[in-house]
Amino acid sequence: MINKAMLIGRLGKDPEVRYTPDGTMVTNFNLATDEQWKDKNGEKVQKTEWHRIVTFGKLAEICGNYLVKGKLVFVEGRIQTRSWEDKDGVKRFTTEIVASNMQMLDSKGQSKTMEDSSSDSAAGGAATGSDDVPF
Repeated sequence: MINKAMLIGRLGKDPEVRYTPDGTMVTNFNLATDEQWKDKNGEKVQKTEWHRIVTFGKLAEICGNYLVKGKLVFVEGRIQTRSWEDKDGVKRFTTEIVASNMQMLDSKGQSKTMEDSSSDSAAGGAATGSDDVPF
């Protein structure tokens, strides 16, 4: 039997980090995926689906250290449904993806900083270099 989920989406907020009683790191985050289509009137319709993602151990450390709200990621894992009783004794359920693999697909928020600093350096270097031209 196969239980596998593969998602590409953006984080809704920064991951929440916690630890199990034995010290294993756990991160939880929500991932948004969306689909677009045109309805019968030709109007563009967009639907966003939210997925709960949980990671453990080394993968949790990586997610906790590098993922931030808005980051585009690929997540692969298995679908799991858990149940518990809330403080009022009502039985609750949640379905989540227990991730076994995660890949960051963009450097949102970092590439602009890198481009700005390299542009500034290049401009500065060109200006300095033009002052040294002997003719």
